[in-house]
Amino acid sequence: MQSLFRVNEVEIVYRNPILYQDRIQIRSSATAYEILLATWAQNRLELVEQFKILLLDQQNNCLGVSDIASGSMSSCLADPKVIFATALKTRATGLILVHNHPSGNLAPSESDKALTRKLKDGGKLLDIAVLDHLIVTPHNYRSFADEGLMPG
Repeated sequence: MQSLFRVNEVEIVYRNPILYQDRIQIRSSATAYEILLATWAQNRLELVEQFKILLLDQQNNCLGVSDIASGSMSSCLADPKVIFATALKTRATGLILVHNHPSGNLAPSESDKALTRKLKDGGKLLDIAVLDHLIVTPHNYRSFADEGLMPG
């Protein structure tokens, strides 16, 4: 007889093979940018907009970089549920939001600012600090935190 109470099993797994003492500490937006350039597929940086997050522990050591979304040449939809599910799974206490502008224009759009506010507010509920939002190109970057653009 088949059970009337069949349910799916959910398993949450996090593996971090990098020892604590070997993690890179993010002390500046420049360090974050260097990590991102080293991990970003260079053939896509000027082709399509992509959204990533840097996941940080309590001492701002980098737990990893996660690809969140890939879009078109001029937009990308980053889902807050995916961002925070990833952060919770890795036990991150801080995030740096990152996306590229294939056009090379580093100016944040109104939707970039609105998403940053939304994620900053969501992070407060989960005790996950949204520390910065970087817009990157192969040649330069813009940091919301460095320029005082991070919402309060």
